[in-house]
Amino acid sequence: MGNSQEPQDFNTSVMPSSLTPVHVAKAADGLNLYDTASHQVSHFVPLRPGEVGIYVCGATVQSSPHIGHIRAAVAFDIVRRWFLKLGYKVTFVRNVTDIDDKILDKAAAAGQRWWARAYYYEREFTEAYNTLGVLPPTVEPRATGHMSDMIDLIQRILDNGHGYVVTDADGKPTGNVYFDVASWPHYGELTHQKQTAEVDEAAAVADRMGPSVDATGDDKYNPVDPADASPDKHDPRDFALWKAPKDTDPEDARWSTPFGVGRPGWHIECSAMSHRYLGDGFDIHGGGLDLRFPHHENEMAQTRAAGYPSAARWMHSAWVTAKGEKMSKSLGTGLSVPSVLAENSAWVVRYALGSVQYRSMLEWSGQALVEAQAAYDRVSNFIERAGVALGGQPSREEVTGISADDLPTDFVAAMNDDVNVSGATAAIFTTIRSGNTLLSQLADRADSEAVQAEVRETLLAVRAMLDTLGLDPLAEPWVSAGAAGGASDGTTETPEHAALEALITEQLNARAEARKARDFAKADQIRDTLAEAGITIEDGLQGSTWSLK
Repeated sequence: MGNSQEPQDFNTSVMPSSLTPVHVAKAADGLNLYDTASHQVSHFVPLRPGEVGIYVCGATVQSSPHIGHIRAAVAFDIVRRWFLKLGYKVTFVRNVTDIDDKILDKAAAAGQRWWARAYYYEREFTEAYNTLGVLPPTVEPRATGHMSDMIDLIQRILDNGHGYVVTDADGKPTGNVYFDVASWPHYGELTHQKQTAEVDEAAAVADRMGPSVDATGDDKYNPVDPADASPDKHDPRDFALWKAPKDTDPEDARWSTPFGVGRPGWHIECSAMSHRYLGDGFDIHGGGLDLRFPHHENEMAQTRAAGYPSAARWMHSAWVTAKGEKMSKSLGTGLSVPSVLAENSAWVVRYALGSVQYRSMLEWSGQALVEAQAAYDRVSNFIERAGVALGGQPSREEVTGISADDLPTDFVAAMNDDVNVSGATAAIFTTIRSGNTLLSQLADRADSEAVQAEVRETLLAVRAMLDTLGLDPLAEPWVSAGAAGGASDGTTETPEHAALEALITEQLNARAEARKARDFAKADQIRDTLAEAGITIEDGLQGSTWSLK
């Protein structure tokens, strides 16, 4: 019934990149990340030199994805991309929960086969990830494909004395198996809960923010597996490792085990799959903040009780809020990804979702999307103007080949500060301002070749920083998206940009003449009119430059 072999090293067994030499940047020495278990930011040191193993809890594919779900995917995609830019070889595992009560119940209510419903919505999630530029995981295992791993893990927990099988009046196993919390003195270490005490103040912050994304039932903060409410439990804190089927469960949603027919509890799948693909101990376990308790607390306990090391560091992305409340289906504020993309470009949506540090609550509003669109206009405007001035763009190979050690220091410092995206974005726009100033000097400077070299260096830095955040407009998926997400490569000036350039240049010349004539009222009027139209004017020694706000 179980697996006879231990999991192989996934990188050396199936990953072609395992043959590529690893060159970790010196910048990696400054990386500091928050750990949920310690409540502290600390220096990151990988368990294996040059390699990082990350497991992120993926979707329960019961229905369509919404912005609250995808925020976590974008947040950890940025974390992953920073590790890659630092030169690490990253094994990134993101699971799919394709069997649970919600899937079974919703499929039955809709007259569907449960596995068909799960696969349909799994594809919707994949489409959302791809559209928003989230890198595909190294491996994306489904729960239903790892039953033998879960059964083996449960058996180890039982053998180690940290679980128990519920039997019927005849002493036969019922299919219900529980983790014995009282037998595990370390329970509560992730969320700083003691065996007999309430959660402490720091760990309670998340609970006060609002309900889980997919909250159902009476417990709006942590949806309870129906099996966890069973009177067969020895202790109210015990949780289901395996559970007997409900009478309404279809026959193909039941698996035979040494402890009875049934299906897995919610928590066991992640312990089994993280160990299958990342081995004995790995660097980072990630997920949304609402998974911190009980899911990750229980997962940590059962993994260690089975005799395996847990993740060295736990990272949790905060929620998307709407008017201060957590976005969730139960609150009626959930926004589906397709509906948001129908009104905004994918680049703009990704920018808005990744605009703040992963641990910060993200307030979702029309204003956030307006600001993201303005950011896109500024970025694409500079990239296009620089490309025209240079007669072409740096290649994608040049952009991706830039090491973290060669990026602007303020960008690196921000990313190394627990992936502070806000600071990193500020560094990008500081560099764009410098680039716009250089562009204005090209026609006035005798050493135009030297200035062109500076423009090219600046353009390469801007695109490399954007690429680190998954936002280089000349990369996929934005290029294929065309007007929905890409910028011109600059080899030819678009008619729209040419017209805008001519109109604004005329206004700048008129403003310059007004200032020369000391008609400052007229000069200010021209500046204010351009500002109202979304044009920012910057005055310098070599003249005035413009950019879109």
